[in-house]
Amino acid sequence: MVARVLADMAEGVPDAPAVRTFTALPAALPGTDFIFSAIRVGGLEGRAADERIALEHGVIGQETVGAGGISYALRTIPVVLDIAESVKKHAPHAWFINFTNPAGVITEVMTRVLGNKVVGICDSPVGLARRCLLAAGIHRGAAAFRDGSVQIDYIGLNHLGWLRGLVVDGADVLPRLLADDGAIESFEEGRLFGASWIKALGAVPNEYLHYYYFRREALDADRRAHTTRGAYLARQQSSFYSGLAAANDGGAEPAQGSRRRKRLSGSGRRPSSIAKRHTCRATGTRQARSNATPKTWFPAATRPWPWRSCAPSARANRPD
Repeated sequence: MVARVLADMAEGVPDAPAVRTFTALPAALPGTDFIFSAIRVGGLEGRAADERIALEHGVIGQETVGAGGISYALRTIPVVLDIAESVKKHAPHAWFINFTNPAGVITEVMTRVLGNKVVGICDSPVGLARRCLLAAGIHRGAAAFRDGSVQIDYIGLNHLGWLRGLVVDGADVLPRLLADDGAIESFEEGRLFGASWIKALGAVPNEYLHYYYFRREALDADRRAHTTRGAYLARQQSSFYSGLAAANDGGAEPAQGSRRRKRLSGSGRRPSSIAKRHTCRATGTRQARSNATPKTWFPAATRPWPWRSCAPSARANRPD
């Protein structure tokens, strides 16, 4: 299945790398220079259980900043330690790139076996920087981050951080962005936290900080949701793989498989933000509304949160 997906992605790409599949890690490792690892121990069913159990006990179950992350880490640590030992034995000179959540915990654990050959990565900080650049009216490609013409001042780690500087050609453009309410609320994090909140911070918080700043609102939304993000993704993934398997059985061409995957995965839809800010018609006040499942696009008829109701607390915009 994985080989089929990668083959479809490589179609028409000049000099695309060859893909070989293995069923045993020791057989795949010898001669490897770089190892990219993104695994989910327990699958999405495990994630859904983490979220559900946490909510039953009155706490947020999100997999990186909630109680669910602890359960996820406890399941994953023994597995990644086994992987690290195998890498140490069969590919001792390889660089290990970890993309498995909770990334900070997993990366730290693996360094105990592989030392400084482990690099933990997260796309969240650079994604935030790119959205801020566009909001400021600046269009730069990925090369600008590599050649240093765009530099990011991000304090924190992965999902727990703030963008406090965005230097383009030697000049910090973030103050200009923070002075424009319309520009702030033109991108995801700006709509999530609101211009006044971001101006008070003097920095743009990572979207996952919503779970800290608006903990009660996020927990309330999770409790009232029809489903958790993990449960939703489990159904979506099941549909995706079923469709891909059907394409394989039917002998569909790779391009047809690609179109099928695009249709099944909802490609082209922009994910919704964790929360929206809106004006409560009853009070006229600006309030934060939490989505139950961050960064997941739902069809309008099936969104599992009450868009039209107002936050019950007058302290909706104040942190706990």
